[in-house]
Amino acid sequence: MAPLPNAEFVQNSVQLYRYLLRCCRHLPEEEIRQHYRHAVRQSFKVHADEDDPERIQQIIKRAIEDADWVMNK
Repeated sequence: MAPLPNAEFVQNSVQLYRYLLRCCRHLPEEEIRQHYRHAVRQSFKVHADEDDPERIQQIIKRAIEDADWVMNK
């Protein structure tokens, strides 16, 4: 399965959060969707206090790559 369109437009944490939750909707089984939705929420809680713009961009890039991997798995 290909990643959702517009991944290249994700520039901030709110856009990333929404993008990742939309990706979860396309997963095949409800249990898998719940697992990844929970993982997305937990990850945002962990990184909520991040204030370095360069680090935030690294996190965004990595999260999109990981979502692409999960969607193709």
